[in-house]
Amino acid sequence: MVDQVTEQELKDRLRLIESMIAEGRRTTESWGWTFVLWGVAYYIAIAWSTFGHSTIAWPVTMIAASGLTFVLASRRASKNPETTLGRAMMAIWLGMGISTFIVMLSLGISGRIDLHVGVAIVGAMLGAANATSSIILKWKMQFACAVIWWTATAVSCFISDNHAGIVFLVAIFICQIVFGIYGMVAESRKRGRGVSHA
Repeated sequence: MVDQVTEQELKDRLRLIESMIAEGRRTTESWGWTFVLWGVAYYIAIAWSTFGHSTIAWPVTMIAASGLTFVLASRRASKNPETTLGRAMMAIWLGMGISTFIVMLSLGISGRIDLHVGVAIVGAMLGAANATSSIILKWKMQFACAVIWWTATAVSCFISDNHAGIVFLVAIFICQIVFGIYGMVAESRKRGRGVSHA
C-alpha cells in the first residue's frame, strides 16, 4: 500500500511540475510582445547612433523601452495572477536587463567600448537569459535563440566591424523579432482554442 501511495504521489508531483512548465511557457508566449518591442528598440538605437552619430542614442532608447515595457507590463499584471514561475522568469530578464544597461552605459561613458565588445556583451547576456529561461521551461525554440546569441558573441570577436554589425542585426531579427512574433502567434492560437493564460 505504501509503495502504491508513493508511486501515485510521484505521478501527481510529476503532473504538477509538467503543468507548471507548460504554464511558464504559455506565460512566456504571452510576453512575446516584449521581445518584439526590444528588438525594435535595438534597431532604433542602432539607426540613431549610426546615422545621427549620437552618444545618447542607446541610453535614451533603452530607458524609453524600459519605461514602455513597465507601463504595458503593469497593465497586463493587474489582469493576470502572479505565479512563482512567472516571478522567476521576470527576475532572470530584469537582472539581465539591468546588468547589461549598467555595463554598456559605463563602457560607453568611459569610451572603452567598440562594436565588437558591445555585440559580445549583449549577445552573451541575452544568450544567458534565453538559455536559463529555456532550461527552466524545457523550450527548445528559446534555447535555439540562446545558441544564436552565443554564436553572435563568439563570431563578433573575430570579424570586421561591418560584419559584426550584420551579425548583430541578424541575431536581433531572429531572436527578438521572429521569436517574439512566434510567441505572440502561439499565444493567439492557444487563446483561440480556449486555453486560459496566466
